[in-house]
Parts: sequence; C-alpha cells; structure tokens
Amino acid sequence: MTILDSTQSYTFSKYFEMHISPQDFAQEFGYTFARKRLNLPQYQENLDRLQELQERLDEILPYFDLANETSRREVLISPIILDLVHYTKSEVRIEYQIKVSEQLQGYFDYLIKNRNNLLVIEAKKEDLDYGMTQLFAELIALDQWQTNQQQTHLIGSVTTGKIWEFAQLDRLNKHLDQGLDSYRVPDDLDPLMRILVQALIY
Repeated sequence: MTILDSTQSYTFSKYFEMHISPQDFAQEFGYTFARKRLNLPQYQENLDRLQELQERLDEILPYFDLANETSRREVLISPIILDLVHYTKSEVRIEYQIKVSEQLQGYFDYLIKNRNNLLVIEAKKEDLDYGMTQLFAELIALDQWQTNQQQTHLIGSVTTGKIWEFAQLDRLNKHLDQGLDSYRVPDDLDPLMRILVQALIY
C-alpha cells in the first residue's frame, strides 16, 4: 500500500503535516529502516569556544522566553551554527531550496557544506517524531541531489533548539537509521558540538 499519490506534488514540510511515521516514509521511498543508537563519532581535538558558549547560554537562557520556533532559532541554534562555522570553515545556506522531484522538494532550514560533506539541520517547534520524517525526506533528496558519492553516509539532525536528535542515511545500502539518542542544550553541548564538527570534517 502506497502512502503518496504519484500525481500530487509534496514538499518536505508537507510530510511533517501528514503525520507519516519515519519507518513508513522510508519504506515508501525504497529504503530500509532501523531505530538504533548511532554512536556517531565525536571530534577529539580542542574546541576553543566550547566553554565560552556554554557559559554564555547558561547566562542568557533565564532571560529568554523560548516558547516559539523563532526565539529558539535565534538563541539556541544560531550560536551553535556560528561556532560550527568557526571550527569547520563550512558554508551555511539558510532556508535553501531544492527540487529533486515532485515528491522531494522544499527548503532546508540549514544546509551546511564542507568540501564533500553535507549536513542538514531541521528546526521544529515540537514533535520530533514527525520532524524525523521530514528530515528523512531531506536526506533522501540530498542523496539523489549530490552526485558525488565520496560521502557514503549523510547525516542530519532535527531539533527544537533544546533537544537534538540525529538520523543517518547509508547511501550504498539505501538504509535509514533513526538515532535513539537525544542531546539537550545546554546540558549536552559538548558531545553535540563534537558530533556536528566531526560530521563535517571527517
């Protein structure tokens, strides 16, 4: 049984609104699926701004109302992206639009590129489960859009700003993993930043 109508056009955000499970979505596009601890590699060298970022977030968070997506993007996500650029010298595209097909099109909240590596981050107000479905759509689109196969695994994250979860697409085996681990900001800032940095420089 198919979920999508082949005569209709769909965007990444539409899949979030449709409340399709990540597993059903992966299978719809011919990918196998699993939920597991990803144990993503973490950057092991010094991150010279990490302590400063931690202290800054601890200082300012009591003074911000983080009830909407815009505030969480500005206060929680943007500082992490800015420091990620510092560490990796990556190019960041915000609200970047692509169209691979009528079923795979829309905007990436953050598309981060470093040489041959791509990382996509999707910001959601709530409901990370269906946010993961949207992230799957974006990773599948990237898989088809990026012709360079040097990056054998594509990594993405869906985040509320406070909570980050990861997914990984194995391009050779057409397999999607939904990570079971969650990283909280600011408590888990250290491992989170090390995963993001390593994803772009390996």
